[in-house]
Amino acid sequence: MATCGLAAGAAETKKAFEEALADRGIEARIVPVGCLGHCYAEPLVVVHTPEYPPLCYYNVSAGRARVLVKAFLEEGDPLQEFLYGAKEINDLFPTVDDFPRFSLEKKVVMEKCGQIDPNDIYQYIRTGGYAALAKALASDPEAVIGQVTEAGLRGRGGAGFPTGKKWQLARKSPEKERYVICNADEGDPGAYMDRTILESNPHQLIEGLIICAYAVGAQEAIIYIRAEYPLAVKVVRNAIRQAREAGLAGKDILGSKYDVEVSVFEGSGAFVCGEETALIQSIQGLRGMPQVRPPYPVEKGLWGKPTEVNNVKTLSTVPLIINRGSEWFKGIGTSSSTGTAVFSVVGDVVHPGLVEIPMGTTLRSLIFDVCGGIPDKKAFKAVQIGGPSGGCLPSHFLDTPVDFDSLTLAGAMMGSGGMVVMNEDSCMVDVARYFIDFTQKESCGKCTFCRIGTLHLLNILDRITKGEGIEEDLDTLNILSEEIKEGSLCGLGKTAPNPVLTSLRYFREEYEAHVREKRCPAKVCRALTAFYIDLDRCARGCDACVGCCPVEAIFTTPDRKKGVDQEKCVKCGECMVACPPEYDAVRKVSPPELAPIVERARERAPDGNR
Repeated sequence: MATCGLAAGAAETKKAFEEALADRGIEARIVPVGCLGHCYAEPLVVVHTPEYPPLCYYNVSAGRARVLVKAFLEEGDPLQEFLYGAKEINDLFPTVDDFPRFSLEKKVVMEKCGQIDPNDIYQYIRTGGYAALAKALASDPEAVIGQVTEAGLRGRGGAGFPTGKKWQLARKSPEKERYVICNADEGDPGAYMDRTILESNPHQLIEGLIICAYAVGAQEAIIYIRAEYPLAVKVVRNAIRQAREAGLAGKDILGSKYDVEVSVFEGSGAFVCGEETALIQSIQGLRGMPQVRPPYPVEKGLWGKPTEVNNVKTLSTVPLIINRGSEWFKGIGTSSSTGTAVFSVVGDVVHPGLVEIPMGTTLRSLIFDVCGGIPDKKAFKAVQIGGPSGGCLPSHFLDTPVDFDSLTLAGAMMGSGGMVVMNEDSCMVDVARYFIDFTQKESCGKCTFCRIGTLHLLNILDRITKGEGIEEDLDTLNILSEEIKEGSLCGLGKTAPNPVLTSLRYFREEYEAHVREKRCPAKVCRALTAFYIDLDRCARGCDACVGCCPVEAIFTTPDRKKGVDQEKCVKCGECMVACPPEYDAVRKVSPPELAPIVERARERAPDGNR
C-alpha cells in the first residue's frame, strides 16, 4: 500500500476486506504490499486460495472487496468480470503475463515491489534479501567495487556517471572519515520512481547503501528524503530500525567487525537539492545551493570529508549485481547502458504508471506496447523525457532506444526517470512555458544566467502564449537558452532551457503560428482561443451549457438557441463538457476572431413589447 494505492482508496479497500471477513467468519490473512507499478489499476488485490492459482483483481473498491469476499471466498465464484488475470500459468484463467504491460517489462530493481510487505524485514530476507550484504562483507572492498565496475552500472540519478569509478575515487581518498548519501530528493513534476521504491522495498535500498558504505570505507550513511514523502520517511525509518535490530546495520554487522550508522535526513523540498552539492549544503544546515566543482564530493563533501552520493535506483541495483554477478547484469540492456531503466510514465497514455524496461527498448515500444498507446484515438505528438530539464521529442524519434547516450544525442536526457507523453491536443509553446515556469521558480538564485535568464525566457514565452510575441522573440529564445546553458553553474541551470530548445527545434511552426498569426494550433492558449455554439447543432430549449457556465456568458438567441458572450467568457470549457453528445454543438477555434457573432434575443420591455 504505497501512496498511489492509498490515493486510489486502498486503505478503504483493506478495511472493507477486514470487516467482510469478520462478518462472515472467514479466516484469511491480509498482507499489505507496496506498488506493482500499475497505477491505472489501483487498488490491485491478489487473492490466494487453495482451489485456484493466485488471482489478481483491479480497481478493487471497498464495495467490490465485499462482493469478492461473499461471492469468491464464501461461495466459490472467482468473479471473472473483475479479474485482471492469474499470477501463475494455469488451465482456467488467462495470466497477467498475457498483457504487454506485464510481459514486456523486465523487473530487476522493482522485482520485489508489490510482492512483499515493506514493513516486514523477514519477508525481504525470505526472498534472498541481505544475502548480497553477507557476500560483500566476506569479500575485499576492492573486489566489491570491481564487481560493480565490471557490471557497467551507471548512476540512475541523471548524469549516468560510472558508479564503480565513483566509488573507487571515494575509496582512494587519504581521508579516513567518509560518508555515503542516498539522494532520494525526487523533485521532478510527475516523477515518483524513488518514492515508490522507498515505500515498496526499502530494505533493498538499505542493503545497497551499506554495501556501498563498506566498499568506500564509510562509517555513516544518510538517506536524504524530501519531507513531502511522509510515508516513505516512515517506511524507511522503520526498515532501518529493523535492520539494526537484526544486526544488519550499526555495530559489527553480521559479525564482520564493520560498523556503519544509517539514518534519514528530511529535506525541505527544494528542487535544486537534487544536485549533490546543494544536497550536502542542506544536510549541513545551510541553504541548499550548488557549489563550484572541483573539488567533487568524493574528494571533499559532507563536513569537508569524502562523500559518495548515489541515487535510490542505483543503490537498489547493487545487491542484485553482487548476488547474481556482473555478467548477468551486463546481459541486460546495451553495451554502454547496462541493466534496466525505471520510468514513471504519465500524461496521455492508456496505462500510466511505473515501468521498468531493459535499456535499449525503443520509445515506441515503451509508449505503445507497454503503456498501451494514446487513448481516445488521438495522435501522438511528443514525449518529454528527463523531468522539467529534459527535452521534448516528436514522433520521428519514437524509434530512439532508451539509453543514456541515444537520448542525449536526440536532445533529451535520461534524467531520473520522469516521462510525460503528449497527444495532438498539446501546445508545445505552452508546454515549454510550463517547464520554464517550474525551473525558474526552483532556481536557487545563485547564478545570474539561471536566475535572470530563465525569468526572461518565461516572460517571452508568456507573451507568445498571449498573442503578444514578436518575430525577434524566436531568435532571442534560442540565443538566451544557449547562454544560460553555457553560463550556469549547476546541472539545473545548464539543462533548464532544454524544453525551449527542443520545442523550438522540432515544433518551430507552432511558435511561428503564435507569433505571426496569433493562433494556437492546438487551441490550448486561452488568449488565442474562443468558444462558440454551432447553431445548426444546438437544440432549442436545452440549457445544459447555461447551467454550468460559471460567469453567465451563455445567452439565448432569438430562435431560443444559445450563444456565447465573448466578453464574459473565461474559456474554461465547461460548456463543451456539459453539451450533450447527441448535439455536440460547442466549438473551439483559434484565433478568437473565427468565432461567429451571434445575435442576442431582444430584452423584453416593461410594456411587454420587444
